Amino acid sequence: MWVLPEGRLAYGMQLPVQSQSTIYAEGWEAEAGPDDLVEIARTADRAGFAYLASCDHVAIPRRLAGAMSTIWYDPVATLAFLAGVTERVRLLSHVAIVGLRHPLVTAKQYATLDHLAGGRLVLGVGAGHVQEEFEALGVDFERRGPVLDESIDALRAALGPDEYPVHHGKLYDFEGLGQRPRPAQERIPVWVGGSSPAAVRRAAVRGDGWLPQDDPRDRLPDQIARLHRLRAEAGVTDPIAVGAITEPLYVGAPGWDVGRRTLSGSPDALAESLRAYRAMGVHQIQVRFRSRSRAELTDQMAAFGAGVAPHLD
Repeated sequence: MWVLPEGRLAYGMQLPVQSQSTIYAEGWEAEAGPDDLVEIARTADRAGFAYLASCDHVAIPRRLAGAMSTIWYDPVATLAFLAGVTERVRLLSHVAIVGLRHPLVTAKQYATLDHLAGGRLVLGVGAGHVQEEFEALGVDFERRGPVLDESIDALRAALGPDEYPVHHGKLYDFEGLGQRPRPAQERIPVWVGGSSPAAVRRAAVRGDGWLPQDDPRDRLPDQIARLHRLRAEAGVTDPIAVGAITEPLYVGAPGWDVGRRTLSGSPDALAESLRAYRAMGVHQIQVRFRSRSRAELTDQMAAFGAGVAPHLD
């Protein structure tokens, strides 16, 4: 299912505050909260962002807490909260570890979210990587790939138009069980996350979109070519929305150290650099802005929407 604007390079962003891994969190996020998320979401809505995304972890073990932190908001609650203060922007789980929960539980949550949000959900799914999280919830970590494969199939049924969905699989079996409200969308788009060979194959065969995980620019063309080859070999003819996560961005000349990997400069210069993603066959880019405060972040988002976005195509 295609949910992006035709013929344009769309742009979205992972929400700050709701996940605070030391890999990407800015210092100001530690003291931020709901009011900050509301202002960021409203800015995204005004600035033409295609989506806002929220991550998914249930619990972080002590051995990983130093790097990952334990701040991971629930994606359904977070996206539903922000649905109420926005009108247009889509709501993406990037990514929901759907194998941690029974598909009927996941379907109930996300169908309700889509219903309340007026059909703005994009369900991003992934396999997960924290072994202790799986063990605590009684899910086989070593078989998380096959579990995710069947979970996607079961969710396709459970999030479809039928009030009484049917799925008969190796892991999950249900029929004659009704769930309402139904999603507002007739078909929820499913974007598959991950850059491993298994994840790319899963996206090619089962996904409406692909969410790579930190593939650098020079690796993306080969990954995209493999994605399309596997999709063709599987006989899937529907288009697939290809994503990319860009380098960190700063619109304008920063007066502080934004890091050597950050792309900064005039709107025209940034647009020229980002257009390379479209030339590779990317349909949507996920952007992240360096910032020292919420105000600086929302200023950056607005500057991107007004100055960079019109020149992405």
